[in-house]
Amino acid sequence: MTSERKYIEVDGENEALSFDYYDDDDDFDTFTDGDEDCGCDDGVLGFSDPFSSEVKPRILLMGLRRSGKSSIQKVVFHKMSPNETLFLESTNKICREDVSNSSFVSFQIWDFPGQIDFFDPTFDYEMIFRGTGALIFVIDSQDDYVEALSRLHLTVTRAYKVNPDINFEVFIHKVDGLSDDHKIEKQRDIHKRANDDLADAGLERIHLSFYLTSIYDHSIFEAFSKVVQKLIPQLPTLENLLNIFISNSGIEKAFLFDVVSKIYIATDSSPVDMQTYELCCDMIDVVIDISCIYGLTGDEAGTPYDKESMAIIHLNNTTVMYLKEVTKFLALVCFLREESFERKGLIDYNFHCFKKAIEEVFDVRLKVQRSRKLLSQRRWSRQTVPNGTQVHPH
Repeated sequence: MTSERKYIEVDGENEALSFDYYDDDDDFDTFTDGDEDCGCDDGVLGFSDPFSSEVKPRILLMGLRRSGKSSIQKVVFHKMSPNETLFLESTNKICREDVSNSSFVSFQIWDFPGQIDFFDPTFDYEMIFRGTGALIFVIDSQDDYVEALSRLHLTVTRAYKVNPDINFEVFIHKVDGLSDDHKIEKQRDIHKRANDDLADAGLERIHLSFYLTSIYDHSIFEAFSKVVQKLIPQLPTLENLLNIFISNSGIEKAFLFDVVSKIYIATDSSPVDMQTYELCCDMIDVVIDISCIYGLTGDEAGTPYDKESMAIIHLNNTTVMYLKEVTKFLALVCFLREESFERKGLIDYNFHCFKKAIEEVFDVRLKVQRSRKLLSQRRWSRQTVPNGTQVHPH
């Protein structure tokens, strides 16, 4: 049976629909290993509503078997205890999960099993890389990583040919058992080998970002924060708003956090200190835990984090931590001196202005998404005749 490829016209050019059309006789078992239930909300991978308000960027988790890919996903996005990940079974099929914790963190995570050869001729790797925003390659730092570096080079070179705009991120994982000197030595060695391989292939223009990570501390959250920030087109606007807010409020450092995942969406232009970031994560946990215990009655339906959420913590070094709700998904966490906190009225007024500006950023983005959706629907309908067949523009 023959079938036609579906097109829409965008800006005068013919572009394939976002869900990538497949012939009726295509083998979908390639994607799900013969099992449509892969522990995700959508059995068939790679398909999305062509009229959805937004095409979510894709983040691929790749690496050799037992490198810790699934554990990273469970700890960051499912709040699983790191110790519980010891009992996770090895992933044996591609699994996709939608992450929509906030209007700024909206993407898909594709977890690839290490044993799958996704460059097999029957496997459409071009479709996978074409819609990818970031490719995270996980390397087990406690294992021999010669094979991992070889697979990294193969993966990066293939992906770059399909989509040069992919952000390539390398997680040097399981560093919790290494000394500080050993961590730096491992990072330097992996960095040198990976970039030398690219230079030998004449691909020096490919940029790899390296992170030391572990699920037993906050390093994995900080690394994922850096990855996600690169996928947020509004990041410069958010950083500028935070800089204006702290400069007019006597605040030393401010983070805009996604409350669910504890990924920070943006921060001001001053450097990020790991200890400061860990304190923010701990503060969010404290706020959520106390709200769950004391904030909700037994018969009350609601969430522990809402528009009334606010917390103040005085540290023993004359520093104050101040948390305020921005949206139902986002929280602003600030660090400031006690003498600056005496002007709390000014800080709250500036926060009100900051929150209003954030809402305007949301509104602009929603308007753009609705306009694109309406434009796609109109162009699609103009090319569709009553019997449902497609009319190709000449």
